[in-house]
Amino acid sequence: MTFIELDLPDVFLIEPTVHTDERGSFRRHFCIEEFAAHGLTPTVVQGNISENLNRGTLRGFHYQTGSSAEAKTLSCLTGGLYAITLDLRRDSPAFMRWESTRLSAENRRSLYVPPGCASGWLTLAPRSIVHYYMSQAFAPDSARGIRYNDPTFDFQWPLEPRWISKRDQSFPDFDSAALEFFRYAPRNSRP
Repeated sequence: MTFIELDLPDVFLIEPTVHTDERGSFRRHFCIEEFAAHGLTPTVVQGNISENLNRGTLRGFHYQTGSSAEAKTLSCLTGGLYAITLDLRRDSPAFMRWESTRLSAENRRSLYVPPGCASGWLTLAPRSIVHYYMSQAFAPDSARGIRYNDPTFDFQWPLEPRWISKRDQSFPDFDSAALEFFRYAPRNSRP
């Protein structure tokens, strides 16, 4: 596996090593030792699968606060998606900046989103299935969100979102004063 750090600190695009023969292909999807070697949270507490019927389905932006703040590792198993990561760690050099990437069944990439960042994605093809690992279980009381079209961030989507939950549409405008504090610790300063 190759870990490529993106412009947001501790956000990684993970490219697998694919082994192919007459039977098909094989790739490692997760390895606790490789994650830990890059200073990432290797704990997996929950695995989720999001099945999206339509192109233009938007999910997010979601994150959890306090001791429930989670790391996520996202992969697109069928179809494709445009994923955005938003840095909400107040002392991060990238606080309130976002970065996008494309994940697809074809490119086989995964995206690692650290605690303190919100993530959202838009499907680029019908029947897109997203698999993601979480370092914390879902905690409804700690769950928060940011609206996909919040004017504070000027998110750029490659196509107009068409399928959005009422919850995701109803998040209020971002208020940095109300944002719970997330600690940013550079990887080289971690124990």
